[in-house]
Amino acid sequence: MTLIDLPGITKVPVGDQPSDIEARIRNMIMAYITNENCIILAVSPANSDLATSDALQIAKLADPTGSRTVGVITKLDIMDRGTNACNFLLGRVVPLKLGYVGVVNRCQEDINKNRSIREALAYEERFFHDHPVYNGVSDRCGIPQLANRLNQILEQHIRRDLPHLKAELNSHMRAVMKELQMYGKVVESKSEQGAILLDILRRYCDDFSAMVDGKSEDMSTKELCGGARIHYFFQSMFVKPLEEMDPCNGLTDEDIAYAIRNSSGLRNVLFVPEVPFEVLVRRQIAQLSDPCHQCLRIVHDELIKISQACESNGLQRFPSLRRRVNEVVRKFLDDAAKPAESMIGNLIEMEMDYINSSHPSFIGGNKAVELAVQQMRSSQERVDIERVPMSERSQLSWTVAAKPVVNGAPNQGNRPQSNNERPALAGGSSSLRTWGISSIFGSKSSSVESPANGSPVETLHEVEQRSSTIQLCEPPSILRPLEMSENEATEIIITKLLVQSYFDLVRKNIQDLVPKAIMHFLVNHTKRNLHNTFIQILYRENLFEELLQEQDEVAARRKHAQEMLRVLRQAVKMLGEVDSDVESQHRTTNSGPDVSTGLPRFPDVTNSGNSSSYLSSSSKPRALKLLYSE
Repeated sequence: MTLIDLPGITKVPVGDQPSDIEARIRNMIMAYITNENCIILAVSPANSDLATSDALQIAKLADPTGSRTVGVITKLDIMDRGTNACNFLLGRVVPLKLGYVGVVNRCQEDINKNRSIREALAYEERFFHDHPVYNGVSDRCGIPQLANRLNQILEQHIRRDLPHLKAELNSHMRAVMKELQMYGKVVESKSEQGAILLDILRRYCDDFSAMVDGKSEDMSTKELCGGARIHYFFQSMFVKPLEEMDPCNGLTDEDIAYAIRNSSGLRNVLFVPEVPFEVLVRRQIAQLSDPCHQCLRIVHDELIKISQACESNGLQRFPSLRRRVNEVVRKFLDDAAKPAESMIGNLIEMEMDYINSSHPSFIGGNKAVELAVQQMRSSQERVDIERVPMSERSQLSWTVAAKPVVNGAPNQGNRPQSNNERPALAGGSSSLRTWGISSIFGSKSSSVESPANGSPVETLHEVEQRSSTIQLCEPPSILRPLEMSENEATEIIITKLLVQSYFDLVRKNIQDLVPKAIMHFLVNHTKRNLHNTFIQILYRENLFEELLQEQDEVAARRKHAQEMLRVLRQAVKMLGEVDSDVESQHRTTNSGPDVSTGLPRFPDVTNSGNSSSYLSSSSKPRALKLLYSE
């Protein structure tokens, strides 16, 4: 314990004291006694009223529970005759949890005569022993009893806080040892440098593989990391978007119709041609190229993040090595991404180069025609139902069954007519004359009919003059058909079904093969060969000193950590000695409880005949501050 003598409260400034001397002293006292590790000795003279004691008032503010306040009553030997402080000592006036102790100090005359402490203690003992009142409360009187009381509180404090202090010191010591281990040892020889470099590179590659395989010791519980992120990219950011992709994305019915007509050339289309199907399906397969390459770039960037997360303490210790390792890893991943990118491109080109229409899962032409006809029938029936009034829809089934037959073939109803099925105009000659055919090639019928009709014979000049009045329109730069026949609509549906079926086959192949290509050429290749690449590039004797050059700040931190570890070990050793001293002292004391405080009672050192034993025992522990205010 350390004794701190605090001044009493000065009410009126004296001499050159400042006008706010009382506030300053109060602030200074509060700065000390608010510390929870302090025992407050509230000193009050016996010839004054405890209810107006400044010391007890301030102690009450700093220690409301009274768990660390001891009352000290002084000047018991100068009280008026017939009075005593027995009520004060028994706590009947102002109760205190730790009670009161009465003492008799040396007076000014004793100090002037150089009376020793031993003589003063002997005088105090005789005073309390011969006093008729204080003799009955001798356990509460005398400086030795106050020392015992404080030693008692100190022992309890040590018993209460020592386990916590030990645990805190041990925890701090483990943290310092871990920090010191992170900084490593200073190495000078080439063999030690090579061993350290190999160990750092090996641990880096092991950490990288552990993060990819999900076996890292520092696994996060807040977010996906390492290989789990790569698996999430494959399933949620690559496979799922491809699954949701429309096989006919960007492909309209007009595009399919133009492809079919353009593939027929100068001829009419008798059957569904294969050329437009292959052209269109290749165009749709080409749309899979960008998502595949994007997936490769995402995995490549994620591997770089994993490599940065694997930077061990050794890399942080050596900045030059850390920089070179990052350079090697980036170059290695860039080189590994090239064959993966080529493989993905080859997969897309393979699917585009050969359209395997014989695939067992492919829908085929016959099945496509059957489905297309069914769709056309269902759509035509829906159109017919919509055209029939509500009052006649109940007779729809009868109407459909009673279609008339014309010329041995069923009537086509409202089917739109194609160009080849347009009805002939009334009067063949007039239609021919409208298109100018008779005027160009002539005909016998016209020469025969002209006399009968009484028309004069036309001259060649008149014919040439009339033919010049018919002019053909210039063809537009972009020619589009004006209408679409039923056959063409069926062909469009057939082609679309074929494209959808074959695109689904290609999509499944790409969903399976692209992640495999990325894993083989990039991820697994990095796990297998990164360590060998480190050895080939970095493990060179002429690079040891450059790569293992640490910063001055790291050396300073290592030195500070070593000194801190030495101090902590010494502190733990000292706490062990204190614990041993407390246990030894506790075994030699009387375990009987004090009536007023409930604390174990210590033997009276003044009656033992050797006061030096108290001084020697109380000088060992240093855990509390003793505040003495008068």
